Amino acid sequence: MTFHFWGINYHPEVTGISPYTTSWCEWLAKRGHTVKVFTTFSYYPSWKKRPEDRGRLYRTDRINGVAVHRCWHYVPDRPGPLKRMLHEASFVLTSALRLLVAPRADLVVVVSPPLLLGCAAWLVCGLRRMRFVFHVQDLQPDAAAGLGMIRPGRLLRLLYGLERLAYRTCWRLSGISQGMLEAFREKGIPAEKVLHLPNWVDDGVLDAAAEAVDDREAGFAFRRRLGVSEETLLLVYSGNLGVKQGLDILLEAARRNEAAPPGERIPVEFVLAGEGASKADLEERAKAWELGTVRFLPLQDEPSYRALLEAADFCLVTQQAGTGRYFFPSKLLTLLMHGRPVLTVADADGELAAAVAEGGFGVNVPPGAPAALLHEVQAWAGRRAELPALGSRGREWVSRFRRSRVLADWLQAIETGDAAGPGRAGESGDCAAAANRQH
Repeated sequence: MTFHFWGINYHPEVTGISPYTTSWCEWLAKRGHTVKVFTTFSYYPSWKKRPEDRGRLYRTDRINGVAVHRCWHYVPDRPGPLKRMLHEASFVLTSALRLLVAPRADLVVVVSPPLLLGCAAWLVCGLRRMRFVFHVQDLQPDAAAGLGMIRPGRLLRLLYGLERLAYRTCWRLSGISQGMLEAFREKGIPAEKVLHLPNWVDDGVLDAAAEAVDDREAGFAFRRRLGVSEETLLLVYSGNLGVKQGLDILLEAARRNEAAPPGERIPVEFVLAGEGASKADLEERAKAWELGTVRFLPLQDEPSYRALLEAADFCLVTQQAGTGRYFFPSKLLTLLMHGRPVLTVADADGELAAAVAEGGFGVNVPPGAPAALLHEVQAWAGRRAELPALGSRGREWVSRFRRSRVLADWLQAIETGDAAGPGRAGESGDCAAAANRQH
Protein backbone atom coordinates (compact mmCIF):
# COMPACT_ATOMS: atom_id res chain seq x y z
CA MET A 1 0.00 0.00 0.00
CA THR A 2 0.98 3.63 -0.44
CA PHE A 3 0.56 5.78 2.66
CA HIS A 4 0.73 9.54 3.04
CA PHE A 5 1.21 10.66 6.66
CA TRP A 6 0.19 14.24 7.34
CA GLY A 7 1.21 15.70 10.69
CA ILE A 8 3.02 18.63 12.24
CA ASN A 9 5.61 16.64 14.25
CA TYR A 10 8.25 14.19 13.00
CA HIS A 11 11.89 13.18 13.46
CA PRO A 12 14.28 14.62 14.72
CA GLU A 13 11.88 15.81 17.45
CA VAL A 14 12.28 13.44 20.40
CA THR A 15 9.27 14.24 22.59
CA GLY A 16 5.51 14.35 22.20
CA ILE A 17 3.82 12.90 19.12
CA SER A 18 6.88 12.83 16.87
CA PRO A 19 8.51 9.57 18.07
CA TYR A 20 5.27 7.65 17.50
CA THR A 21 4.57 9.00 14.01
CA THR A 22 8.21 8.38 13.05
CA SER A 23 8.16 4.85 14.45
CA TRP A 24 4.84 4.13 12.74
CA CYS A 25 6.08 5.26 9.31
CA GLU A 26 9.38 3.40 9.53
CA TRP A 27 7.63 0.22 10.65
CA LEU A 28 5.40 0.34 7.55
CA ALA A 29 8.35 1.15 5.26
CA LYS A 30 10.32 -1.84 6.56
CA ARG A 31 7.38 -4.06 5.61
CA GLY A 32 7.46 -2.95 1.99
CA HIS A 33 4.85 -0.22 2.02
CA THR A 34 5.51 3.11 0.32
CA VAL A 35 5.41 5.85 2.93
CA LYS A 36 5.59 9.61 2.42
CA VAL A 37 5.37 12.13 5.24
CA PHE A 38 4.18 15.71 4.95
CA THR A 39 5.38 17.61 7.98
CA THR A 40 7.24 20.68 9.23
CA PHE A 41 10.80 21.65 9.92
CA SER A 42 11.37 20.46 13.49
CA TYR A 43 10.72 22.98 16.27
CA TYR A 44 9.25 21.14 19.30
CA PRO A 45 9.45 21.39 22.31
CA SER A 46 11.81 24.40 22.26
CA TRP A 47 9.56 26.30 19.82
CA LYS A 48 12.60 27.15 17.73
CA LYS A 49 13.63 25.90 14.33
CA ARG A 50 17.17 24.65 13.84
CA PRO A 51 19.46 27.28 12.25
CA GLU A 52 19.81 25.26 9.03
CA ASP A 53 16.02 25.11 8.62
CA ARG A 54 15.23 28.79 9.03
CA GLY A 55 14.01 30.48 5.89
CA ARG A 56 13.44 27.21 4.02
CA LEU A 57 10.10 26.92 2.25
CA TYR A 58 10.16 23.21 1.33
CA ARG A 59 12.66 20.37 1.53
CA THR A 60 12.53 16.60 1.04
CA ASP A 61 14.60 14.28 3.24
CA ARG A 62 15.01 10.51 2.99
CA ILE A 63 15.04 8.94 6.46
CA ASN A 64 15.09 5.16 6.96
CA GLY A 65 13.13 4.40 3.80
CA VAL A 66 10.60 7.21 4.30
CA ALA A 67 10.33 10.30 2.07
CA VAL A 68 9.85 13.26 4.42
CA HIS A 69 8.47 16.39 2.76
CA ARG A 70 9.03 19.37 5.06
CA CYS A 71 6.92 22.50 4.70
CA TRP A 72 7.48 25.99 6.08
CA HIS A 73 5.38 27.12 9.03
CA TYR A 74 5.32 30.02 11.46
CA VAL A 75 6.86 29.29 14.88
CA PRO A 76 6.24 31.88 17.61
CA ASP A 77 8.74 32.36 20.43
CA ARG A 78 6.00 32.38 23.09
CA PRO A 79 2.92 30.59 21.76
CA GLY A 80 -0.25 32.19 23.08
CA PRO A 81 -3.70 31.12 21.81
CA LEU A 82 -3.73 33.42 18.77
CA LYS A 83 -0.12 32.75 17.81
CA ARG A 84 -0.68 29.03 18.21
CA MET A 85 -3.63 29.20 15.81
CA LEU A 86 -1.51 31.08 13.26
CA HIS A 87 1.27 28.53 13.78
CA GLU A 88 -1.03 25.60 13.01
CA ALA A 89 -2.85 27.36 10.17
CA SER A 90 0.42 28.20 8.40
CA PHE A 91 1.43 24.53 8.38
CA VAL A 92 -2.01 23.40 7.22
CA LEU A 93 -1.83 25.81 4.28
CA THR A 94 1.70 25.04 3.06
CA SER A 95 1.35 21.30 3.54
CA ALA A 96 -2.06 21.16 1.85
CA LEU A 97 -0.56 22.82 -1.22
CA ARG A 98 2.19 20.19 -1.21
CA LEU A 99 -0.29 17.31 -0.96
CA LEU A 100 -2.40 18.70 -3.79
CA VAL A 101 0.46 18.13 -6.23
CA ALA A 102 1.78 14.89 -4.73
CA PRO A 103 1.00 11.47 -6.27
CA ARG A 104 -2.18 9.85 -4.97
CA ALA A 105 -1.99 7.46 -2.03
CA ASP A 106 -4.08 4.43 -1.09
CA LEU A 107 -4.58 6.00 2.32
CA VAL A 108 -3.81 9.31 3.97
CA VAL A 109 -3.16 9.16 7.73
CA VAL A 110 -3.80 12.52 9.37
CA VAL A 111 -2.31 12.94 12.85
CA SER A 112 -4.07 15.45 15.10
CA PRO A 113 -3.39 17.92 16.63
CA PRO A 114 -3.69 20.21 14.84
CA LEU A 115 -7.43 19.77 14.52
CA LEU A 116 -7.59 21.93 11.40
CA LEU A 117 -5.75 19.21 9.48
CA GLY A 118 -8.97 17.20 9.48
CA CYS A 119 -10.80 19.89 7.55
CA ALA A 120 -7.89 20.31 5.16
CA ALA A 121 -7.85 16.54 4.64
CA TRP A 122 -11.56 16.57 3.82
CA LEU A 123 -10.88 19.16 1.11
CA VAL A 124 -7.62 17.74 -0.27
CA CYS A 125 -8.70 14.10 -0.16
CA GLY A 126 -12.05 14.99 -1.68
CA LEU A 127 -10.36 16.73 -4.60
CA ARG A 128 -7.79 13.93 -5.03
CA ARG A 129 -10.27 11.08 -4.37
CA MET A 130 -8.33 9.58 -1.48
CA ARG A 131 -9.51 8.07 1.81
CA PHE A 132 -8.15 9.39 5.07
CA VAL A 133 -7.82 8.11 8.61
CA PHE A 134 -8.00 10.79 11.30
CA HIS A 135 -5.78 9.76 14.21
CA VAL A 136 -6.34 11.76 17.39
CA GLN A 137 -3.58 12.12 19.99
CA ASP A 138 -5.32 14.97 21.89
CA LEU A 139 -8.98 15.99 22.00
CA GLN A 140 -8.14 19.64 21.34
CA PRO A 141 -11.49 21.42 21.86
CA ASP A 142 -12.34 19.40 24.98
CA ALA A 143 -8.86 19.93 26.38
CA ALA A 144 -8.87 23.67 25.68
CA ALA A 145 -12.23 24.00 27.41
CA GLY A 146 -11.14 21.81 30.32
CA LEU A 147 -7.99 23.88 30.82
CA GLY A 148 -9.90 27.15 30.63
CA MET A 149 -7.79 28.23 27.67
CA ILE A 150 -10.90 28.98 25.63
CA ARG A 151 -14.13 30.15 27.21
CA PRO A 152 -17.56 29.05 25.96
CA GLY A 153 -18.48 31.17 22.97
CA ARG A 154 -18.07 31.47 19.24
CA LEU A 155 -14.48 30.29 19.08
CA LEU A 156 -15.19 27.11 21.03
CA ARG A 157 -18.28 26.43 18.92
CA LEU A 158 -16.14 26.89 15.81
CA LEU A 159 -13.60 24.36 17.09
CA TYR A 160 -16.32 21.83 17.80
CA GLY A 161 -17.70 22.45 14.32
CA LEU A 162 -14.28 21.76 12.78
CA GLU A 163 -14.05 18.63 14.90
CA ARG A 164 -17.43 17.37 13.68
CA LEU A 165 -16.42 17.95 10.07
CA ALA A 166 -13.16 16.01 10.50
CA TYR A 167 -14.76 13.14 12.40
CA ARG A 168 -17.68 12.67 10.02
CA THR A 169 -15.79 12.93 6.73
CA CYS A 170 -12.84 10.66 7.53
CA TRP A 171 -12.96 7.02 6.49
CA ARG A 172 -11.82 5.84 9.92
CA LEU A 173 -11.34 7.67 13.22
CA SER A 174 -8.71 6.38 15.63
CA GLY A 175 -7.72 7.35 19.15
CA ILE A 176 -5.06 6.35 21.65
CA SER A 177 -7.37 5.45 24.53
CA GLN A 178 -10.66 3.97 25.57
CA GLY A 179 -11.64 7.36 26.97
CA MET A 180 -11.17 8.90 23.54
CA LEU A 181 -13.22 6.18 21.91
CA GLU A 182 -16.00 6.77 24.40
CA ALA A 183 -15.83 10.49 23.64
CA PHE A 184 -16.12 9.76 19.91
CA ARG A 185 -19.25 7.73 20.51
CA GLU A 186 -20.72 10.45 22.70
CA LYS A 187 -20.15 12.82 19.80
CA GLY A 188 -22.27 10.61 17.56
CA ILE A 189 -19.56 8.70 15.67
CA PRO A 190 -20.72 5.16 14.89
CA ALA A 191 -18.75 2.39 16.59
CA GLU A 192 -17.99 0.65 13.28
CA LYS A 193 -15.99 3.70 12.18
CA VAL A 194 -13.79 3.87 15.28
CA LEU A 195 -10.36 2.25 15.70
CA HIS A 196 -8.23 1.92 18.82
CA LEU A 197 -4.54 2.65 18.28
CA PRO A 198 -2.73 3.08 21.61
CA ASN A 199 0.79 4.44 21.71
CA TRP A 200 3.45 1.74 21.92
CA VAL A 201 6.97 0.81 22.95
CA ASP A 202 9.61 -0.46 20.55
CA ASP A 203 10.09 -4.24 20.82
CA GLY A 204 13.88 -4.13 20.79
CA VAL A 205 14.09 -1.34 23.35
CA LEU A 206 11.54 -3.09 25.54
CA ASP A 207 13.44 -6.38 25.43
CA ALA A 208 16.79 -4.67 26.05
CA ALA A 209 15.35 -2.74 28.99
CA ALA A 210 13.88 -5.93 30.46
CA GLU A 211 17.19 -7.80 30.18
CA ALA A 212 19.44 -4.95 31.29
CA VAL A 213 20.77 -4.73 34.80
CA ASP A 214 19.86 -1.40 36.37
CA ASP A 215 22.91 0.83 36.08
CA ARG A 216 22.79 2.35 39.53
CA GLU A 217 26.33 3.73 39.17
CA ALA A 218 25.16 5.93 36.28
CA GLY A 219 22.41 7.19 38.55
CA PHE A 220 24.83 7.87 41.39
CA ALA A 221 27.12 9.74 38.98
CA PHE A 222 24.22 11.89 37.79
CA ARG A 223 23.31 12.69 41.38
CA ARG A 224 26.92 13.70 42.07
CA ARG A 225 26.86 16.04 39.06
CA LEU A 226 23.72 17.64 40.46
CA GLY A 227 25.08 17.72 43.99
CA VAL A 228 22.20 15.58 45.28
CA SER A 229 23.03 13.16 48.07
CA GLU A 230 22.01 9.50 47.98
CA GLU A 231 19.81 10.08 51.04
CA THR A 232 17.72 12.72 49.25
CA LEU A 233 14.53 11.58 47.55
CA LEU A 234 14.84 12.70 43.93
CA LEU A 235 11.67 13.39 41.93
CA VAL A 236 12.21 13.86 38.19
CA TYR A 237 9.99 15.29 35.47
CA SER A 238 11.29 15.09 31.89
CA GLY A 239 9.58 16.29 28.74
CA ASN A 240 7.40 19.17 27.62
CA LEU A 241 6.99 21.99 30.15
CA GLY A 242 3.62 23.25 28.95
CA VAL A 243 0.29 24.41 30.26
CA LYS A 244 -1.50 21.09 30.20
CA GLN A 245 1.18 19.44 32.35
CA GLY A 246 0.16 21.48 35.41
CA LEU A 247 3.71 21.62 36.79
CA ASP A 248 2.88 24.44 39.22
CA ILE A 249 1.99 21.81 41.82
CA LEU A 250 5.63 20.74 42.01
CA LEU A 251 6.82 24.26 42.76
CA GLU A 252 4.08 24.72 45.36
CA ALA A 253 4.99 21.43 47.03
CA ALA A 254 8.66 22.43 47.11
CA ARG A 255 7.79 25.81 48.61
CA ARG A 256 5.69 24.24 51.35
CA ASN A 257 8.42 21.74 52.15
CA GLU A 258 11.14 24.40 52.34
CA ALA A 259 8.93 26.55 54.60
CA ALA A 260 8.31 23.68 57.04
CA PRO A 261 10.17 23.55 60.38
CA PRO A 262 13.50 21.67 60.10
CA GLY A 263 12.14 18.61 61.87
CA GLU A 264 9.23 18.33 59.42
CA ARG A 265 11.15 19.09 56.25
CA ILE A 266 11.50 16.18 53.81
CA PRO A 267 14.91 15.61 52.17
CA VAL A 268 13.61 15.88 48.61
CA GLU A 269 14.62 17.61 45.40
CA PHE A 270 12.69 18.18 42.18
CA VAL A 271 14.30 18.14 38.72
CA LEU A 272 12.39 19.50 35.72
CA ALA A 273 14.24 18.58 32.53
CA GLY A 274 12.94 19.78 29.21
CA GLU A 275 11.63 22.72 27.24
CA GLY A 276 8.23 24.19 26.58
CA ALA A 277 5.95 27.19 26.56
CA SER A 278 5.72 27.38 30.37
CA LYS A 279 9.40 26.91 31.20
CA ALA A 280 10.26 30.61 31.52
CA ASP A 281 7.28 31.26 33.78
CA LEU A 282 8.16 28.29 35.98
CA GLU A 283 11.77 29.40 36.25
CA GLU A 284 10.72 32.93 37.17
CA ARG A 285 8.37 31.64 39.86
CA ALA A 286 11.01 29.33 41.32
CA LYS A 287 13.45 32.25 41.43
CA ALA A 288 10.89 34.59 43.05
CA TRP A 289 10.12 31.97 45.70
CA GLU A 290 13.85 31.29 46.19
CA LEU A 291 13.35 27.56 45.81
CA GLY A 292 16.60 25.76 46.46
CA THR A 293 15.22 22.27 45.92
CA VAL A 294 13.93 22.76 42.36
CA ARG A 295 16.34 22.42 39.44
CA PHE A 296 15.73 23.08 35.77
CA LEU A 297 17.71 21.18 33.14
CA PRO A 298 17.56 21.23 29.34
CA LEU A 299 16.13 18.27 27.47
CA GLN A 300 18.68 15.48 27.93
CA ASP A 301 20.31 13.37 25.24
CA GLU A 302 19.63 9.63 25.38
CA PRO A 303 22.56 8.56 27.63
CA SER A 304 21.95 11.44 30.05
CA TYR A 305 18.21 10.78 30.03
CA ARG A 306 18.77 7.16 31.05
CA ALA A 307 21.18 8.24 33.78
CA LEU A 308 18.59 10.74 34.98
CA LEU A 309 16.00 7.97 35.20
CA GLU A 310 18.43 5.78 37.13
CA ALA A 311 19.06 8.65 39.53
CA ALA A 312 15.34 9.22 40.17
CA ASP A 313 13.44 7.65 43.05
CA PHE A 314 10.17 8.66 41.41
CA CYS A 315 9.47 9.84 37.88
CA LEU A 316 6.70 12.41 37.66
CA VAL A 317 3.78 12.45 35.22
CA THR A 318 1.48 15.42 35.75
CA GLN A 319 -1.80 16.69 34.33
CA GLN A 320 -3.98 19.74 34.85
CA ALA A 321 -7.28 19.26 36.66
CA GLY A 322 -10.18 18.47 34.36
CA THR A 323 -8.07 16.92 31.60
CA GLY A 324 -7.95 13.29 32.72
CA ARG A 325 -10.32 12.21 29.96
CA TYR A 326 -8.52 14.06 27.21
CA PHE A 327 -4.86 13.17 27.68
CA PHE A 328 -2.98 9.98 28.32
CA PRO A 329 0.72 10.95 28.49
CA SER A 330 2.78 8.67 26.30
CA LYS A 331 5.87 9.26 28.47
CA LEU A 332 4.38 6.85 31.01
CA LEU A 333 5.18 3.93 28.71
CA THR A 334 8.84 4.94 28.41
CA LEU A 335 9.24 5.34 32.16
CA LEU A 336 7.69 1.96 32.87
CA MET A 337 9.74 0.31 30.15
CA HIS A 338 12.86 1.44 32.03
CA GLY A 339 11.47 0.08 35.28
CA ARG A 340 10.91 3.38 37.02
CA PRO A 341 8.29 3.96 39.76
CA VAL A 342 5.96 6.84 38.94
CA LEU A 343 4.21 9.49 40.95
CA THR A 344 1.34 10.87 38.92
CA VAL A 345 -0.80 13.96 39.34
CA ALA A 346 -4.13 13.30 37.65
CA ASP A 347 -7.88 13.38 38.11
CA ALA A 348 -8.97 10.49 40.31
CA ASP A 349 -11.61 9.46 37.75
CA GLY A 350 -9.26 9.80 34.78
CA GLU A 351 -7.49 7.05 32.90
CA LEU A 352 -3.99 7.82 34.09
CA ALA A 353 -5.07 7.34 37.70
CA ALA A 354 -6.91 4.16 36.70
CA ALA A 355 -3.79 2.82 34.98
CA VAL A 356 -1.66 3.46 38.08
CA ALA A 357 -4.20 1.71 40.29
CA GLU A 358 -4.53 -1.25 37.93
CA GLY A 359 -0.80 -1.65 37.29
CA GLY A 360 0.40 -1.05 40.84
CA PHE A 361 3.54 0.68 39.61
CA GLY A 362 3.18 4.00 41.42
CA VAL A 363 0.94 6.39 43.29
CA ASN A 364 -1.47 9.09 42.15
CA VAL A 365 -2.45 12.38 43.80
CA PRO A 366 -5.13 14.80 42.58
CA PRO A 367 -4.21 18.04 40.78
CA GLY A 368 -4.14 21.15 42.93
CA ALA A 369 -3.20 19.22 46.07
CA PRO A 370 0.47 19.96 46.90
CA ALA A 371 -0.11 18.88 50.51
CA ALA A 372 -1.23 15.44 49.30
CA LEU A 373 1.82 15.21 47.07
CA LEU A 374 4.11 16.05 49.99
CA HIS A 375 2.32 13.50 52.16
CA GLU A 376 3.02 10.75 49.63
CA VAL A 377 6.63 11.85 49.25
CA GLN A 378 7.09 11.75 53.01
CA ALA A 379 5.53 8.29 53.22
CA TRP A 380 7.77 6.87 50.48
CA ALA A 381 10.89 8.53 51.89
CA GLY A 382 10.68 5.89 54.61
CA ARG A 383 9.89 3.06 52.17
CA ARG A 384 12.55 3.47 49.50
CA ALA A 385 13.41 -0.23 49.65
CA GLU A 386 9.98 -0.97 48.14
CA LEU A 387 10.50 1.22 45.06
CA PRO A 388 12.22 -1.43 42.88
CA ALA A 389 9.14 -3.63 43.24
CA LEU A 390 7.01 -0.82 41.77
CA GLY A 391 9.40 -0.59 38.84
CA SER A 392 9.18 -4.33 38.20
CA ARG A 393 5.39 -4.18 38.08
CA GLY A 394 5.61 -1.36 35.56
CA ARG A 395 7.86 -3.36 33.24
CA GLU A 396 5.44 -6.27 33.33
CA TRP A 397 2.42 -4.03 32.71
CA VAL A 398 3.89 -2.11 29.78
CA SER A 399 4.82 -5.24 27.81
CA ARG A 400 1.29 -5.35 26.35
CA PHE A 401 2.16 -2.29 24.24
CA ARG A 402 4.73 -3.86 21.93
CA ARG A 403 4.91 -1.97 18.66
CA SER A 404 4.82 -5.13 16.56
CA ARG A 405 1.54 -6.18 18.13
CA VAL A 406 -0.16 -2.78 18.19
CA LEU A 407 0.70 -1.80 14.62
CA ALA A 408 0.09 -5.24 13.15
CA ASP A 409 -3.43 -5.18 14.59
CA TRP A 410 -3.97 -1.69 13.20
CA LEU A 411 -2.70 -2.63 9.74
CA GLN A 412 -4.92 -5.71 9.64
CA ALA A 413 -7.95 -3.59 10.47
CA ILE A 414 -7.00 -1.11 7.75
CA GLU A 415 -6.37 -3.74 5.09
CA THR A 416 -9.59 -5.61 5.81
CA GLY A 417 -11.57 -2.39 6.26
CA ASP A 418 -12.96 -3.86 9.48
CA ALA A 419 -13.17 -1.27 12.26
CA ALA A 420 -14.59 -3.96 14.51
CA GLY A 421 -11.48 -6.09 13.99
CA PRO A 422 -8.20 -6.37 15.88
CA GLY A 423 -7.52 -2.64 15.70
CA ARG A 424 -10.38 -2.07 18.11
CA ALA A 425 -9.86 -1.51 21.81
CA GLY A 426 -9.32 -4.59 23.88
CA GLU A 427 -7.72 -6.58 21.06
CA SER A 428 -4.31 -4.91 21.15
CA GLY A 429 -3.99 -4.55 24.89
CA ASP A 430 -5.75 -1.89 26.91
CA CYS A 431 -3.85 0.61 29.00
CA ALA A 432 -6.02 -0.20 31.95
CA ALA A 433 -7.32 -3.61 31.06
CA ALA A 434 -9.11 -4.38 34.29
CA ALA A 435 -11.01 -1.12 34.08
CA ASN A 436 -11.34 -1.34 30.27
CA ARG A 437 -9.90 2.16 30.04
CA GLN A 438 -6.75 3.77 28.68
CA HIS A 439 -6.11 7.39 27.79
